[in-house]
Amino acid sequence: MKALVFTLGQLAERLGATVSGSADKVISGLATLQEAGPDQLSFLANPHYRKYLPDCAAGAVLLTAIDAENYSGNALLVANPYLAYAQLSHLFDRKPQAAVGVHPTALVAGDAQVDPSASIGAYAVIEAGARVDAGVTIGAHCVVGARSVIGEGGWLAPRVTLYHDVRIGKRVVIQSGAVIGGEGFGFANEKGVWQKIAQIGGVVIGDDVEVGANTTIDRGALADTLIGNGVKLDNQIMIAHNVQIGDNTAMAGCAGISGSTKIGKNCMIAGGVGMVGHIEVCDGVFVTGMTMVTRSITEPGSYSSGTAMQPAGEWRKSAARIRQLDDMARRLQQLEKQLAAVTSSGNASSDA
Repeated sequence: MKALVFTLGQLAERLGATVSGSADKVISGLATLQEAGPDQLSFLANPHYRKYLPDCAAGAVLLTAIDAENYSGNALLVANPYLAYAQLSHLFDRKPQAAVGVHPTALVAGDAQVDPSASIGAYAVIEAGARVDAGVTIGAHCVVGARSVIGEGGWLAPRVTLYHDVRIGKRVVIQSGAVIGGEGFGFANEKGVWQKIAQIGGVVIGDDVEVGANTTIDRGALADTLIGNGVKLDNQIMIAHNVQIGDNTAMAGCAGISGSTKIGKNCMIAGGVGMVGHIEVCDGVFVTGMTMVTRSITEPGSYSSGTAMQPAGEWRKSAARIRQLDDMARRLQQLEKQLAAVTSSGNASSDA
């Protein structure tokens, strides 16, 4: 593999950054402040890590102009070091590039449309009526179901499954084990016996979306499940049938979204969040980790539920108090009534 080597001057030009120090310094990798060596570039984005900067051995560091005032080493001065790191990370990405063409072991239906510039990996299956657009990479053992569409520049890691009638936009990344278009959890109960409801909708995913490993997005029962442009889904997320997620919303691992819930644009859903079905979350909402959302959210802002971690002994005491709240509330109501009666009696005596 070709060595990935750049000078600070070259990196600064890509970022529109200012070089502090030697523009000829050679950089061949990225690392944290604690671990970076003399040929690596690091960054300071979180003020909690500022304490590591004086002893940092990196060849250069991405810094704001303020942080660079107290740093004597090489630096690239940028307004947002974390964003700059994200942009440069692609230069040092060693992910193998797939060869263009269809692997001899892949199975492609006769009426499937595969652009000549696409890459179809070993043992992949492209079913009838499916379409794979220009520059798409389909990893080994993937399945692209009947009539499904993958837009230009998409990348599917090995072992991704797309059921039938899934439509994916441009430049979408789907990590291994993800299942898109599985049948939603729909059943009707008749005298204690569950009767399955056919899930006849599909899934529509917009442009520039990322779907994490082992995440599932169910197809709609009637209408489609909709994932907007720029949505980022972490690993092991469950998106139920007919959910709608607005543009540029990000969701962390192990979140679970129940059926027909609508989530707005530019939301952030932290890890382990659960949402009941048939509710709506407006634009610009941040839901903190492990929160259970049981009703619609109509105002932007930050929302939490549950209790924060504390030592086990203190938590047991708190849990005991919680169990007593109902009884305490009833006793308080009785005391308020008694106090009101005494006050009323006292006022009557004064008037007499």
